[in-house]
Amino acid sequence: MSMMKWIFVLGALVAFSECLRVPLIRGKTPRQKLQEKGLWEEYRKKFPYQPMVKFQQQQNGAESMTNDADIDYYGIISLGTPPQSFRVIFDTGSSNLWVPSVYCTSSSACNNHRKFNPDVSSTFKSTTEPVQIQYGTGSMTGILGYETLEVGGITVNNQIFGLTETEGQFMQYMTWDGILGLAFPSISAAGATPVFDNMMSQGLVSQDLFSVYLSRESATETKPGSVVIFGEIDSQYYTGTFSWIPLTATTYWQIQMDSVTINGNVVGCAGGCQAIVDTGTSLLIGPYNDIQNINGWVGAYTNNYGDAVVSCGNILSMPEVVFHINGQALTLPASAYVSQGHNSCTTGFYNGGGTAWILGDVFIREFYTVFDRKLQMVGFAPAV
Repeated sequence: MSMMKWIFVLGALVAFSECLRVPLIRGKTPRQKLQEKGLWEEYRKKFPYQPMVKFQQQQNGAESMTNDADIDYYGIISLGTPPQSFRVIFDTGSSNLWVPSVYCTSSSACNNHRKFNPDVSSTFKSTTEPVQIQYGTGSMTGILGYETLEVGGITVNNQIFGLTETEGQFMQYMTWDGILGLAFPSISAAGATPVFDNMMSQGLVSQDLFSVYLSRESATETKPGSVVIFGEIDSQYYTGTFSWIPLTATTYWQIQMDSVTINGNVVGCAGGCQAIVDTGTSLLIGPYNDIQNINGWVGAYTNNYGDAVVSCGNILSMPEVVFHINGQALTLPASAYVSQGHNSCTTGFYNGGGTAWILGDVFIREFYTVFDRKLQMVGFAPAV
């Protein structure tokens, strides 16, 4: 191959690499915003967090979701020609893409967000097929359509997505507009093809995987730190080597976990359990007894709302919590699982009311995570 051709190929690869990244903004959570306004106590009573609702099996064109007031990572996508921009959660715990639309006019939830207008897009294709998202505290209803999607600098043609007609009331306090699901087609509401499946089938990614780095620092739309990378693993975001874990189901990104220990003592998941790796859940969710046990070991007490409160001055002396997965020990220091709130500190361990574990952002922040569709594995490496 001539030198000119090598230069061309290298330039194409560099351009391809740069085009597959979606910066994630980490702003204030709805909880923080409501606390600042003195509205948090009223809000949490009205819209309780029910983390396992999201993982109920979808059926009849419906998917489930709950009110997570601690979600603070979102990225920018655009739909339509000319493009209309939206802030979305890149959610490995669901499979559908949906955004608010001009069809939704009845609630402040819709009116507080950017709304897609199909009438001004030359590439929109309508359907008459309904879609429903059932929340733990209400529901969103809408209709499906097809549109040109731009994400990470690449273009996905004929992407099916939901346009909202109604939204749950609690959505008015969410910074993000909609959701881009990155789980498997088998749980997609109404059988809609997920975005990453279209990326693979349209030849838009060099490898059938995507990776996620969640920064520990806050970031803005002009200075992002976190990123979703489609089709690539980037060595600048991790140290050491990956722990590769095979999936136990191809619905969510579900894996087998062996145990959870503190100072060598098994404090949760005794005898093994199932865990779902979910970028769309902010906390680390587990069964009631296990979570109570872990919070007891780290010196937390549970308040009336289920928050595990600790003394902010004790963080340096609190123990590490170790997750044993596929023979590997993945460690969370107290600095990873304790967060500074408006007036107090809380742990990221939360009772989900079910039997499964959800490894949410509290966990993923410590580990650069690869979601491999071809090999059906998840990879964890210590994040920088």
